[in-house]
Amino acid sequence: MLADERAAAVDLAHLNRYTGGDLTLNTEILRLFQKQAIDLVAQLHHCLDTADSNGWFEAAHSIKGAARGIGAFALADAVADAEKIQPQDRAKAQAALATMKSRAGLVHMFIDSYLR
Repeated sequence: MLADERAAAVDLAHLNRYTGGDLTLNTEILRLFQKQAIDLVAQLHHCLDTADSNGWFEAAHSIKGAARGIGAFALADAVADAEKIQPQDRAKAQAALATMKSRAGLVHMFIDSYLR
């Protein structure tokens, strides 16, 4: 992974437009995002295992909105694609989940670096 991929994972200028560049607020929002993303990815795994289409859509939609809110646009785009997939199409859903997790990993690494 390239350092510039990690750096591009979150558009801080976008986040700063909403927080006024307040470091304390940025930190709080990014920590909340991390927790929410972890919980929602776990929910997506459950929805995949149970073929729960409604739960899949709701969890994906929540991650997409949260990702856009912090400026994690590559992650949001991957999740937008996943939203359209039915978990009953297991191969496509697994591939979409793998892409989301990869992009989420970059976002988490960015946030971890930011919080140091």
